[in-house]
Amino acid sequence: MQISPAARAELTPSGKLRVGLNYGNFLLVLKDGPGGEPRGIAPDLGRELGKRLGVGIEFLKFEQAGKLADAVKDGKCDVGFLGAEPQRANEIAFTPAYLEIPVTFLVPAGSPIRSIAEVDREGVRIAVADRSAYDLFLTRNVKKAQLVRAQGIDGSYELFVREKLDVLAGLKPRLASDAEKLPGSRILEGQITGVQQAVGTPKARSAAAAFLNEFVADLHKSGLVKKIAAEHGVRGVVVK
Repeated sequence: MQISPAARAELTPSGKLRVGLNYGNFLLVLKDGPGGEPRGIAPDLGRELGKRLGVGIEFLKFEQAGKLADAVKDGKCDVGFLGAEPQRANEIAFTPAYLEIPVTFLVPAGSPIRSIAEVDREGVRIAVADRSAYDLFLTRNVKKAQLVRAQGIDGSYELFVREKLDVLAGLKPRLASDAEKLPGSRILEGQITGVQQAVGTPKARSAAAAFLNEFVADLHKSGLVKKIAAEHGVRGVVVK
C-alpha cells in the first residue's frame, strides 16, 4: 500500500500514531498483557497500521465508547477502533466495517416478553450502556419503552439486576455470559442491530480517511481479522 504525504501527515501529526481503544468492549480489547501492553483484535490492528506507516504507536485507553468517540472527534486520537454509527459519522470519518457484533436483548427469569417485537411497549424499561453504538441505535428506534442508561457495559448489567429492569440490551456474546449468572434468564432470538466495528479518524482528515479505507479493504482481502480473532479466541462476531 502506498501512502501519500498528506495522509501520513494527517495520521501522524505528532510523529507517531495515536490509537484510541475502547476497553469497555471486551471482544475487541482484552486485558493488558503482563507488561501493560494492550491485547486483542483492535490493538493488533493498530500495530499493523503503525507497521504499514513505519511509525511508533501510542495507545490511548478509554473505558467507554462515547469517550473514545469524543477523543477521535477532537483529534486527541489519530485513529479509533469503534462502532460506526450515523450520529458519530457527523464528526468522524469511518471506514467500512471490518467486523460486526450482533446486538439483542436479555430478559430475566419469568419474563412475559418472548420476542424482540414485544420489547418496545409502554412500561418496559431497558437497561443500556450510555452512548454505546446500540444506545444510539435504540435512541433513534425505540418509541414506547424507556431506555435507562448506565456507564459502561458492566454498569448496564448491574443496573438491570439492581433495579429489576425488564430488559438488558447488549452485545450478544456478552449477554451469553450474563445469562449464565442469572438462572432462568433468556436471550431473545434474532438481533436488533449489528454494531459495525470500523476505524475512525477526525472528519476533516480526508487523506487519512482515504488511506484507512484502503487499509480495511486490504484486511478484507488478506483475512487478517479472522486470523487475529482466532488467535485471541474471540467468538460471536461476524468478520467482514
